[in-house]
Amino acid sequence: MTIPGPPPRACPTTDPVLHHERSAPMTTDPVLHNPDLAPTRPDERTWNRWHLAALWVGMAVCVPTYMMAASLVDSGMNWWQAMLAILLGNLVVLVPMILCGHAGTRYGVPFPVFARASFGVFGAHVPSLARALVACGWFGIQTYIGGEAISAMVGILWPGWLTLGGGATFISLTLPSWICFVAFWLMNVVFVWRGTDSIKWLENFAAPFLIVVGLALLGWAVSAAGGLGTILAHSASLVTESEYSGLSWFIHVFLPGLTAMVGFWATLSLNIPDFTRYCKDQREQLLGQLYGLPTTMLLFSFIGVAVTSATVLLYGHAIWNPVDLVVRLAHDADSPLLAFVAMFTLAVATLSTNIAANVVGPANSIASAFPRRVSFRSGGLIAAVLGVLLCPWLVLDMYIGWLVSYSGLLGSVSGVLLADYWLLRRTQLDLDGLYDSRGPYRYTRGFNLKAIAAMLLGVAVVLAGKLIPGALFLFQGAWFSGVLVSGAAYLLLMRRG
Repeated sequence: MTIPGPPPRACPTTDPVLHHERSAPMTTDPVLHNPDLAPTRPDERTWNRWHLAALWVGMAVCVPTYMMAASLVDSGMNWWQAMLAILLGNLVVLVPMILCGHAGTRYGVPFPVFARASFGVFGAHVPSLARALVACGWFGIQTYIGGEAISAMVGILWPGWLTLGGGATFISLTLPSWICFVAFWLMNVVFVWRGTDSIKWLENFAAPFLIVVGLALLGWAVSAAGGLGTILAHSASLVTESEYSGLSWFIHVFLPGLTAMVGFWATLSLNIPDFTRYCKDQREQLLGQLYGLPTTMLLFSFIGVAVTSATVLLYGHAIWNPVDLVVRLAHDADSPLLAFVAMFTLAVATLSTNIAANVVGPANSIASAFPRRVSFRSGGLIAAVLGVLLCPWLVLDMYIGWLVSYSGLLGSVSGVLLADYWLLRRTQLDLDGLYDSRGPYRYTRGFNLKAIAAMLLGVAVVLAGKLIPGALFLFQGAWFSGVLVSGAAYLLLMRRG
């Protein structure tokens, strides 16, 4: 068997951390290369474990994380079962995060360039743009949430604000919502325009601030509701009684919840090289992700469950949306200052998540597809516009179902990437070849049809689980099915020659 992309020039140094002595590949094919896609130079590798951990704190502390546990509890889990699903899901997705992140740190390349090794120099656009489209949808959702936080803040300071436009709606948003949506969208665009350094600054600022505010919110709930034990004892009132039990409960309730949790960060598990390419070494990228991802997701989800349980005791009904809770607290305390601080916190949390999780990846993907015409900046602006045009806030009520559905596609892409990089190539890539349209990763006119076939087979198996009686577990565990099937199929096809 001959594997495209032999490794003679893959690592000019024997140090697995510093992947190259030059700041660019020897070939600069204009259809595959621009300065934003070039390997990171040694002087650009300024991120350590704490920068990466701060990145994860900034991304994980957001309204969807707070409400994620609500979706799981509403599906039929109690509080500790929801926490278990969240912990396991994040530990599972941490594995491909670290494994894919390895390529970013070793070779200094972003995700769309890394994907060229397995999918082909042009075939890489298929998974890259599919991931970008999902991120654009998330961008729209997060921008909607951030805009609603700003609108609620203005409404507290100026009650007449919420009645502007007489309640008329356009694409389900009122005039105040549209004004704040556009304002928050522009905030995101500013950070996109200023580039990666401004994103690093934002995450370093947001991480400690958001942790302190989250713990303060938990402290308020514990104090106001009479202790953590009392809160958790009343959390049972949040649970929707499930019609399933035993193995049936696991397949219909826990497994899709676990898959949704994996799907929550499945996009980042693909394009994590976009960030780890700036890390100093492999140890820093591994520890940074370990410190930042599972701990923050578990803590902030727990805060969501505990605080919501406290609202049942304090107000007689559950308030799952933190925006609604902040409005209620500010009204009860008659404190505009409290409202401002709380809404500012929500805006910072949403902004830090949106920029890192939903702009960087699409910006690199679009730039990779059109390197001669699109830079990182312009790619980010295109992604921001698409996030509005997709109107993804209309599917917010189908949250869990959406996470399960697209996690099958992302899992299938992950299966191919991981099988290729770790099992087939043993982490050895030809750096120059990744930027050469006539090089070792050309395959069939730039497309590795075997990789695309393996990916489609993984997606097909996931969809079959939805259609074939008795195979529902394949769909409920969409990400797992996609990874295993596509990875195995890819290795079989490639090794058969």
